[in-house]
Amino acid sequence: MNLKNIIALKQFDEDHKGGVINSRTLLEQIGRMNWLAISGGRYEVFNSTVFLPVAKGYWVAITLTGADDYTVNRITLRAGKVTVKETFEGVYAENIGEVAYRASCFENAA
Repeated sequence: MNLKNIIALKQFDEDHKGGVINSRTLLEQIGRMNWLAISGGRYEVFNSTVFLPVAKGYWVAITLTGADDYTVNRITLRAGKVTVKETFEGVYAENIGEVAYRASCFENAA
């Protein structure tokens, strides 16, 4: 990943001001098979957001909120610019795997 994209992901993380995320716990909540289906086992972690690369510039961004739930965004990352395509708010731990997988689908899931 190039420096422009790393800076863009870091800025996205700072803009969403969530709580400090434990990536290991989140990935266990998502489930190994969902995690592998979404990103092939790849991920990037910043302070409050875990980013799962899907394909063709699409990513799933999972942010821990202050209410101890998650916000899941489908984003595109191209040339150092992040564009939010779809947002799922108020996702609890028991549903994070299903919602993250749904967010990884390229078509609008709404």
